[in-house]
Amino acid sequence: MISARAMLGTGIRSGDGAVGQHVCEGNGRLPFGDWDERPASLFGWTEARLATLSAELEKGESSAFMIVQGGRMIYRWGDIALKSSIASVRKSLVNVLYGMLIAAGRIDPLQTLADFNIDDMTPLTAGERSATVMDLLRARSGVYLPSVYDTANGRPDRGSHPPGEHWFYNNWDFNVLGTIVERATGETVLDALASRVARPLRMQDCVAGDGWFQHGPESMHPVYKIQLSARDLARVGLLYLRHGRWGATQLVPQSWVRDSVRPHSAVGEGRAYGLLWWITQANAPDDAMAVHVPMFYASGWGGQYLIVLPDLDLVVVHRSATALRVGPGVSHVRMGEILRLALSAMPDKG
Repeated sequence: MISARAMLGTGIRSGDGAVGQHVCEGNGRLPFGDWDERPASLFGWTEARLATLSAELEKGESSAFMIVQGGRMIYRWGDIALKSSIASVRKSLVNVLYGMLIAAGRIDPLQTLADFNIDDMTPLTAGERSATVMDLLRARSGVYLPSVYDTANGRPDRGSHPPGEHWFYNNWDFNVLGTIVERATGETVLDALASRVARPLRMQDCVAGDGWFQHGPESMHPVYKIQLSARDLARVGLLYLRHGRWGATQLVPQSWVRDSVRPHSAVGEGRAYGLLWWITQANAPDDAMAVHVPMFYASGWGGQYLIVLPDLDLVVVHRSATALRVGPGVSHVRMGEILRLALSAMPDKG
C-alpha cells in the first residue's frame, strides 16, 4: 500500500491506494497507484524508432520523457519519479483548481480585483481594480505592474490597455490568482492544490515541501513554486484528456475543460492562449512545436512540457531538471523535434 503522505502544502494528506491498482475509464485506464505500464509494441508502435528517440534524448538536456496512450504508460525514458521545478506549468495546474472552485461557487469568474480587495506596492487605479478573475485567467488583466519572477519583456505601459482588451503573458496576473484563492477559501493556493488536485489524482511522489512561496520586493503577491515528478504531472494531462473526469468522479466540469483549452487569444507563431493553457492547431505554419494533429499544453522554462493530443489519445511529458543539466534546458524548437520524432513511431493508420 502507498502510505498516506503530506502533499505540496501543510496538513494535507493523500489517500491510501494500492500500487498497481487501476480503474477502467472509457477507452483507457487511470492510475490509482502506479501507472499501468505496457510495451508500446503491443499497440503497434515501432520499437526501432523509439530506440532512436531514446538515443536522441540521451544527447541533450532532457531528464525524463513519458508517453501515455489510453491511460497506459507505453514509453518512458529517464527518471520519471525525479521531482524538479515545473516552472510555469504550475499555471495550468491552477486552471484545474479554478475549475473546481468556480464550479463549487467559491469563486465567481466575474468578480473583480476590487471585490477581493487586491492592491499592491504601487496602488492600483480604479480601472485596474475592475479587472475580473476571468481577465486574469486569460492573461488580459490590463495591470502592468512588476511581479515576483517578473516577465517584464515587452510589458505595455501602465494604463495603455483596459482590462480584458489586450493579451500579455504576465506573472502579475498569475501570482494574484494565488492570492485570490486564499482570500476566497482561507486556504493557500498550495494547500488547495494539495487537497483538491494532488490528492484525488493519487500523485505518487508529491510530499510536504514540494510547494513553496517566494516573496520579493516587487510585489505583495508572492510567486508559488512547485516541483513534481513526470509521472505525477502526467496525471494532470490525463485528467484533461478525459474531459475532467477521473474514474467515477467528474473532478472538473467538462465545460470548464472545453473552455480552458479553446483559443481565447491569438499570440503569434500559430499559437493561441486559452485559460492558463497553450493551444496549437494541426500543422500550425509558424509554431516550431506543431504536429499533424491539434494539441494543448502547459509549458515551463527550460523544457518542462505537459502535452495533450486528444486526437491520438496521448499525453506526453518532457522534463529537464535543472540539477541534471549544464545549459539552459530544452527550447521550444527542440521540443518540437523531440515530439515529432516520438510520434513518428506511432502505427501508420494508412
